[in-house]
Amino acid sequence: MSLFHADCYSPDDMVMHPRHRAMQPVLVQLIQQLRDCGTVEAGVELQRALLTRLLDVEKDRWEFKHAATRMRKGKQPLAEAPEPQSGRDPSDIATWRFEHDVCERLARQLRSVGDALAWRVFGFHRPFILALCRNQSPGPMYGKAGLPAELEHFERACKEEGTFALLHDLTNCLRIGDITVWDSVHPPRTEEIKTNPKNSRSAQLRRINQARAAVLDGGPLPGDNASELLYDLDLPLRTHLDVLRNALDRAATDGIYATPVLGSRALFVVDQYACAEQGMSAEQFNERYQHAVDGALQRAGIAAGREDYNIHVTSLDSTARDPLRVPWANYPLHPVACARLIGDYAVATVETSGPILTRLLQATGMDARWVRPPGKADLQPGEVIMEIHHQERLRSVALPGGLTMTPGWTLQMRRSELDRYLMELLQPGTWVAGINHVLAARQAGQPWPHYRNEHEIWV
Repeated sequence: MSLFHADCYSPDDMVMHPRHRAMQPVLVQLIQQLRDCGTVEAGVELQRALLTRLLDVEKDRWEFKHAATRMRKGKQPLAEAPEPQSGRDPSDIATWRFEHDVCERLARQLRSVGDALAWRVFGFHRPFILALCRNQSPGPMYGKAGLPAELEHFERACKEEGTFALLHDLTNCLRIGDITVWDSVHPPRTEEIKTNPKNSRSAQLRRINQARAAVLDGGPLPGDNASELLYDLDLPLRTHLDVLRNALDRAATDGIYATPVLGSRALFVVDQYACAEQGMSAEQFNERYQHAVDGALQRAGIAAGREDYNIHVTSLDSTARDPLRVPWANYPLHPVACARLIGDYAVATVETSGPILTRLLQATGMDARWVRPPGKADLQPGEVIMEIHHQERLRSVALPGGLTMTPGWTLQMRRSELDRYLMELLQPGTWVAGINHVLAARQAGQPWPHYRNEHEIWV
C-alpha cells in the first residue's frame, strides 16, 4: 500500500520539496550535536533546539491542514497561512495537502533525533524502549493542552533540581508517560504530568508502573497480555553494520550499490544525490538497479523463487514510524549518511528468502518451518512468519495403549524479530544463538528478547 497520495505527488516530489531539502543540513547539525553531548546541560540544549524546530514545523503543518479544510468547504485559506514552497498551484487543494504531508514527514525526521537521544540516555538498554513504546503515538506537540505544564516540569527538573529530564513528545519511541527523569541515585523515573493535579489518569499511571516493573522486576510488559515478558539473552550483540557503512559509501559515489550479506541476505542501497550527479535517466536507473540487485541476489543464493518466498525490509519513509527500530542517528555511520537515510536521500533495502533462512536454522538442529504463505503482500505488524518447534526428548511420558507423549512447545517468530535480523544486520551466529537461548530457557509466554552490550554497537 502506497504511503503517498497517488493523485497528488510521488516520492520524488517529496524529496525535491524545498522544505524537505533544507532539513538535511539541520539533521546533520542535530545529529552531531547529539553525539557531542557530554553533559546534562548539552542534553537539555539539544532538546530545546529540537523543541523549537518541531513546534515550528508542526505549526505550519496545522496551518496547511486548516487551509485544506477551508478549501474543501469552498473557502479560501486564511491570509496568515504559510505560503506553499512547492511551486504548485495554491488554488488546488492538493497543493495544501502536499505541504501538510511534507511537514508531517519533517516532524517525524526531527523526532527520530529525539529517539536517538532517548536510546542514548537509557544507555542503549533496549528493554526501556520495549517497555515504554507500548502505546499509540500521542500526536503533534503543537496545540497540546498539557504542553505548558510539561515544559514547566522539564525546566524545573533541569534547572532547580539538578537532574536530567527527557520530554517524551520529542520522540516517537517513548509513548508511555510524559517525561523521564534521571538523578544520580535511582533508576530512571517516568512521570505523567497533569495540568490539573486533582485529575488522576489511573490508566496511564498503571502503564507507567507496568513498564517500570517489566524492566526492573521482570513483570509483564504494559498491555493486556500478561505473557509478554522481556527476556535477557545474556549474549553480546554482533552485527555486519560495517557492510552497510561500506555500501552507503559506495552508493554515495556510484549512485547504486548492491552486495550479498552473510546469512542469506542481500543489501541494496540507492543514493539519490549520486544518481542525480550522474544524470541518470529513469530508464538508465532501472536498468542499473535491476542488474545490481540480480547480481547480489544470485551471490546471496536467494534468487530462486523470489516472487513467492523472498521478503524484505526497507528504510524508505520508515523514519520514526516503528518505535521498535533503532533510530538511524544511532547507527555507527557518519552524520551525513544518517541524515540521508532519515530523509530518504539514501535508501537501504535488505532482502532474504524465507525457506532458505529456515534451512539456516535447520542446519543447526532446529525444527524450523516457514509458515508465511507465498506471495508479495507486505509484512503486517504481529504477523507470524516462522515457527520453531522444540521437543523435550528426555521427558517422554508413556500413555495407555502403547503411546508416548513428548512434551514440547513452539516458538513463533514475528515480523519485528525478522526486521531486526535484516535491518540491524545481525551476524547469523548471533541470531541463531539467540533463538537457541530462548528455546533452551523453556520460557513460557511471549518473550521479547534483547542482547547485551548494545552500547558497544550504537553511537
